[in-house]
Amino acid sequence: MEIYFRSRKFQKTLSSEKAIKQTYGKNAKIIMRRLKEIQRAKNLAVLFRMPGRHHPLHEDREGQFACRLNGNDRLIYMPGCDPLPLDENNALIYVQVRSVIILEIEDYH
Repeated sequence: MEIYFRSRKFQKTLSSEKAIKQTYGKNAKIIMRRLKEIQRAKNLAVLFRMPGRHHPLHEDREGQFACRLNGNDRLIYMPGCDPLPLDENNALIYVQVRSVIILEIEDYH
């Protein structure tokens, strides 16, 4: 899948192993692993079968997804396609989502 980032600054941080280590410390290795897994996935449906407990978010984060890093830390992303591929019931068609936008890394619990 294609990966985009919420900002150039965030992209710069997550594009360098050194910057990831400086910014996220103990989570650096797992963040790099999750980013590689996202890149390797053909689409969102495949990604949901990979490690990391990928799941949709609800309420004020409707339309966003998360995967587990360590403890309560999550990598949060959203589909990167516009318009969103929706079926007749207005549900997202995961197999047609081939890009994501990485929004943030945080503990939202």
